[in-house]
Amino acid sequence: MMNTKPTRRSITIAFKAVFCLVLSLLYIQVSLAQSPWIALSKKPSTLGLEHGFSQFDAGALKLKLVKSSQTVAGLQPKMVNDFDFVPSDSLKVRSADGLYHLGDINLKLRSADKEAWTSYSTAAKRNAVKSIAAGKNVLSAADLAATLPADIPLQITRSWEMQNGKLVLRFELKNKSSKTLEIGALGIPMIFDNILEGRTLEQTHAKNVFYDPYIGQDAGYLQVTRLSGQAPSLIVAPLGHTPFEAYNPLNDDRTPRGIAFEGFYEWMVHSKAYAENEWKNAEQWNKPTSTFLKPGESKSYALQFIVSGTAKNTESKLIENKRPVAVSVPGYVLPKDVDAKLFINYAKKIKSLSVLPENALTVKATGVTKNGWKSYSVKANTWGRARLSVVYEDGLEQTINYKVIEPENEVIASYGHFLTTKQWFNQPDPIFKRSPSAITYDYEKQQQVTQDNRAWIAGLSDEGGAGSWLGAMMKQLVHPEKEEVDKLKQFVDTVMFGHIQLKDGPQKYGVKKSLFYYAPDSLPKGTYADNINFKTWSAWPKKEADNLGRSYNYPHVAAAHWIMYRLARNYTGLVEEGSWKQHLINAAETGMAMVNIAPYYAQFGQMEGTIFYLILTDLKNEGLTDEATRLENEMKKRANHWRSLQYPFGSEMPWDSTGQEEVYVWSNYFGYTDKANVTLNAILAYMPVLPHWAYNGNARRYWDFLYGGKLTRVERMIHHYGSGLNAIPVLMDYRKNPDDFYLLRAGYGGLMGTISNITQDGFAPAAFHAYPSTLKNDGITGDYGSGFFGYAVNTAAYVIKHPEFGWLAFGGNLKQAGTTVNLKLTTAAKSAVYIAAEGLYISLDAGIIAEVNYNMQNGEIKLKLDAANAYTPAALVRLSQPAKVKNNAYVMKDVQVNARGAYQVQLNKDQPTEIIIKR
Repeated sequence: MMNTKPTRRSITIAFKAVFCLVLSLLYIQVSLAQSPWIALSKKPSTLGLEHGFSQFDAGALKLKLVKSSQTVAGLQPKMVNDFDFVPSDSLKVRSADGLYHLGDINLKLRSADKEAWTSYSTAAKRNAVKSIAAGKNVLSAADLAATLPADIPLQITRSWEMQNGKLVLRFELKNKSSKTLEIGALGIPMIFDNILEGRTLEQTHAKNVFYDPYIGQDAGYLQVTRLSGQAPSLIVAPLGHTPFEAYNPLNDDRTPRGIAFEGFYEWMVHSKAYAENEWKNAEQWNKPTSTFLKPGESKSYALQFIVSGTAKNTESKLIENKRPVAVSVPGYVLPKDVDAKLFINYAKKIKSLSVLPENALTVKATGVTKNGWKSYSVKANTWGRARLSVVYEDGLEQTINYKVIEPENEVIASYGHFLTTKQWFNQPDPIFKRSPSAITYDYEKQQQVTQDNRAWIAGLSDEGGAGSWLGAMMKQLVHPEKEEVDKLKQFVDTVMFGHIQLKDGPQKYGVKKSLFYYAPDSLPKGTYADNINFKTWSAWPKKEADNLGRSYNYPHVAAAHWIMYRLARNYTGLVEEGSWKQHLINAAETGMAMVNIAPYYAQFGQMEGTIFYLILTDLKNEGLTDEATRLENEMKKRANHWRSLQYPFGSEMPWDSTGQEEVYVWSNYFGYTDKANVTLNAILAYMPVLPHWAYNGNARRYWDFLYGGKLTRVERMIHHYGSGLNAIPVLMDYRKNPDDFYLLRAGYGGLMGTISNITQDGFAPAAFHAYPSTLKNDGITGDYGSGFFGYAVNTAAYVIKHPEFGWLAFGGNLKQAGTTVNLKLTTAAKSAVYIAAEGLYISLDAGIIAEVNYNMQNGEIKLKLDAANAYTPAALVRLSQPAKVKNNAYVMKDVQVNARGAYQVQLNKDQPTEIIIKR
């Protein structure tokens, strides 16, 4: 039960969590060799704050510069009070040498007769810069020589200007030497206030921002969004030729990094010097370039700061400012069997299109829309990353990064096979009792991870250890395979229910933190590997591994019970049919145990917390009224608590991006629309829509490589489990608001991003590394399964008619003939489709939708269902209309709803079965 006053037990659990958190933060700081805030505050101020500030009217912004350095001290939008895009609150403590500010520049140079690059930075050693006369439209300008080494062969001037009503940052570089110079790296630090340290959730959502890059060359931009998701946001875009070639972490900035701070990055205009050295083992998003300056020659680079509305307004604001905008449908993760579309809005004609690797994509022009968007068909051919380069007649180049994958059904089949073969741990394990199970896997070593100094990784619990078996269970919801189900049933019966989860006793249904633990004094010699350092806080002793107080472990187990229920109830011969009721009750009781045994963290939204909503729905469908009432009452107590909070999605971390999923689901269920909207806005602030597969729909995560990865560091994670989980509320809200195309794109980007990193042979990593020095999958499976949960419960096809782009499909291939729209589904499950024009969601508990025909004139829908197989003699079809776009309720022709609220359709044995759904 949820209490506002913590019990002694909850305080103990909280203390342990805080203790672990403090230790982990220390680990982060030590591993990154960075100084704590207190050390920074002891250093003398070298930014020159004592000389005061200059303030300027910069259109929609108020600009404040440090007089001494002419770097930004404040960048406040006029439309809101008490908010600053830059970290002005920490200006004093961040005023020492080596700490970056907006207005700095980093360079790597060499003369034509040298091989080695020399690095220069205006942040390295602060000295007062020399002000120079301000020209027309210039607010402030300076010669930066004083804050750079004397031997730099460039003269660099920086100016803050106003161009077309917008603030502009410009650097002018002039070769003052007698030799031709090569600029191999040019980076402009992007310093905005993403430092969450020391702030409450209310303060962070009022004060802080996150920012996301579109690394798209001349069309690239940075989107700076408030944590609340409210307006205004900020767009940083090129002015003239200042391409966004790469996005480099500023790891030499000594601001302490960890869970409360992701770190700063720089906008890289040129990156060849890095590509030859620090990044030489990674394939970059764009071709690394350099530029040459002859003696006496100058070049100018400039960025403009455009104040916008919310994240949804970014593209319209870019179009308003004559910047190129690209929209790909269904997104930038393209299965090979999908007919994709690309729409481009830019006033200039397209001079050329090219693809790298060659023939990875086939792109063909298909015309122009009514308002001038250039339209293309896109077909994916070769698995892997693919870059489309668009060159316009004015010389501007835009790059769009796609990820080509196999057809979804093949991706999911290979994933399930990998989990139940290479990851299947089936050997004697008398001490830890983990056999049989799908255990963590190291893809680089091609071996199972049976020991790790993070106990949970090898211990089948928490996200990092439960991820593999959870993914294996959820795969059966998408596409059940008898051989895999048999293995997983053995796991549930012998390992999960009885070892990971208590099967009896006063704390029945409690879930342990880990089966693996470190107890060298009480276990036989040789139990633990000599090459692993177990002298860490995360090598839990048995008492800590047996702890039942972490609520986040309960949804994994509840999901496994629920899957067993679904398999037993909706299929024949996969799981003993008579056991369905007990499996469902076990799932419900796991939810009850979470709030009773692990009450402290249960006050927060849980990752995969949607499972309790799904369990409740099935309890009601099955007429298990007592169980449903008990579970619903407990969930309502939690939702009522969230309703009392301004920002109701805290977690065990200072800030998180996973509790929002469950908070939205229950707020929506209980009619707490205000909190559902607050939550959705927060999600959209950290889940961008960008023309790049890695960042599109990528819900922000940046510390879980420490807990669930092999390469352990704080960095922006590409499609970690946040993408799949946050896609649940975003797409759920879209189905209520079918005219909101942005929601569909964001949610579908997260959905497909979840499976984008699965290798061709089925290995699914914790996430993909964003650092340009790496740009590859992490080495172990880690906590991937939580994200796959989001994919499994949320996969569906969508049919919409866009006012500009016409009929579109997400999750299928669409054709229009007269008044009929035909959709052939390409999703792996082929179990759900949403008809936006009718606000109608059709989902199957069992059976496969091969084809949909929608008559736009009379609204009639014909479904073609695959023939029966040995395990699926009947389809179970559910209809819901989350959006009341019309006053027509849909029913199935000639079929009555059964007691469980579904339409049961006997399937033909050797040919498809056609059903009709009508108003």
